[in-house]
Amino acid sequence: MNAGSRTPDGGPGPGPAPVAAPGTTAGTDPLTAPGAAPDPLDPLDLLAALFAGEGAAEYLGEEVTQAEHMLQAGALAEAAGAPAHLVAAALLHDIGHFHGTVTGRDLMEEGLDDRHSHTGADWLARWFGPQVTEPVRLHVAAKRYLCTAEPGYLGLLSEASVHTLRVQGGPMTPRQARAFEVLPGAADAVAVRRWDERAKDPLGVTPDFAHFRPLLAGLLLARDRGRLTAAADAPGHWPPSSAP
Repeated sequence: MNAGSRTPDGGPGPGPAPVAAPGTTAGTDPLTAPGAAPDPLDPLDLLAALFAGEGAAEYLGEEVTQAEHMLQAGALAEAAGAPAHLVAAALLHDIGHFHGTVTGRDLMEEGLDDRHSHTGADWLARWFGPQVTEPVRLHVAAKRYLCTAEPGYLGLLSEASVHTLRVQGGPMTPRQARAFEVLPGAADAVAVRRWDERAKDPLGVTPDFAHFRPLLAGLLLARDRGRLTAAADAPGHWPPSSAP
């Protein structure tokens, strides 16, 4: 798929694009804008801060916070024995909701599609490969797909999820569903979508973000793994990365 292609949900394909913070446009990234603090050396510290900060906000009318929802999704994937990249995709699938010019609140209250699946995937592509980012990119399309492919799936959606489905384009047409099925990452996106819909339990007990850090560290692009190792081996850092 080239940079100008479209996915079945009407969004851009996974080709090269300027990368901004979740929900923002290129050039308006609050993490890289003039006068803003630069990205921390450790991208996992940035993600942890997002879970602890913006993640504490309500989750689109559900009875859990955004962070609780994402942590539950990651825990469900882990409990299912999913491979590491899929656990990461489940954990990070809604990162695009956290902040930006169009927010999750706008999605619920104003009927404005925040396109969080695409903005989140593009932002995560700074540090993670397509095995992680493409299921994130396609998880909204997967909801639209399942509503067409599986009779009764629509009835499983929460009230808030039915509302966002309408904003996001509604169930796919049969032609769109066939096109979705052959996209790289589509099957993983469907798996993420199933965990996504189940991860809304206000009584659920889940690990915190720190539980997933080693898994995420192992999935970072090579350059970032090297940066973290160099930082761990720097004078004054204890323990060094080579410590037993």
